[in-house]
Amino acid sequence: MSKERAVKIRSVKPEIRVLGVDDGSFVPHRKGSADIVGVVYRGGLWLEGVMRTEVEIDGMDATEKIAAMIVDSPHYDQIRVVILNGITFAGFNIVDTKELFRRTNLPIIAVTRDKPNFEEIKKALENLHESEKRWKAILNAGELIEVETRKGEHPVYVEIVGISEEDAKKILKSTSTRSNIPEALRVAHIIASGLAKPKDEDEDRSCKGCHS
Repeated sequence: MSKERAVKIRSVKPEIRVLGVDDGSFVPHRKGSADIVGVVYRGGLWLEGVMRTEVEIDGMDATEKIAAMIVDSPHYDQIRVVILNGITFAGFNIVDTKELFRRTNLPIIAVTRDKPNFEEIKKALENLHESEKRWKAILNAGELIEVETRKGEHPVYVEIVGISEEDAKKILKSTSTRSNIPEALRVAHIIASGLAKPKDEDEDRSCKGCHS
């Protein structure tokens, strides 16, 4: 786990309030922004709130924008853990989980269904400005941990900051009620994906039958 000081969680209760964060659809490698949606769940059963912000596609503002979204939310005082869908949003707008932890004072768990290929990621970053800073943010996420959240289903891969591995595993298992990822994250993905469709799709539909 990261060397950052862990926030002490007295006990992982079934109704612990967690925030799942995911991004919406966007056109890759284009200028613009993508929606970020946060969903507050009590355990893995009750949806209690939704929050939203935007980040630049392939930009550098994900950490700042997500932190502000959380801290400015009326649900902030109730949230105990932030669960991210990975650490890359809107392309390669990378969340520095250590910095997000410092800004929110909330433990961070980044979850991915597929094991990241860090060699491919590092190579892709070479095409972007401030590639070294982006790569440092990836390294800040800490050690990759494999977790079986539901018996008999594929494991997920997580990186944690500000929380013990034991507590992180307990939270992931107790909140993954309908799939192998926490319900807050699953619902955040559904809402974010439904907010908007890439503009190119709309343009393609409107121009069907057009001739150059």
